[in-house]
Amino acid sequence: MQPPKYLNDFSKALATEVRILLAEVGKLRDERRALQYEIAELMQMKSKHGAGGEFAPDWRPSAPMLEAPPPPPAIEGPPPAPTPAPPGWRVVHKRPERKPRMIKAPPAVPAPAPVPAPPPPKPEMPAWAQWRPNPLLAPTPIPAALGLSPAPPVRAGLFGPSTPPPK
Repeated sequence: MQPPKYLNDFSKALATEVRILLAEVGKLRDERRALQYEIAELMQMKSKHGAGGEFAPDWRPSAPMLEAPPPPPAIEGPPPAPTPAPPGWRVVHKRPERKPRMIKAPPAVPAPAPVPAPPPPKPEMPAWAQWRPNPLLAPTPIPAALGLSPAPPVRAGLFGPSTPPPK
């Protein structure tokens, strides 16, 4: 059975719109990359031709740099003796020894009753049949809800109900 005509028309229109939008997105992406490249080129030119850049033809040393450095000051006698630094060794006082505390032993807990040993496996039984679950852990069934659980609702897809499986 063929789907209704309006569904085919809708699918074709939707596919056309998606194609147009994808083309616009691709064009915008290319424009953004071109603008980013242009900005990077402009910033590179600015750094080369700006202050401290590679090309700075009008740079001249400042006037104080052109003059000769001033003569060193005359030495007047020996410099004063530096004050002595504090010694690096420190005195460490030993702590007095502590007396150990007497800890009272907790009351003795009676030993648990020994668990009976499992019966030896029977040699004629296969290995999987010899396993025994823990008798203390007995699973309890979960109480069922009143009545049967409702059947799952019929799923309606984007273009109507789903197609039944082939026979």
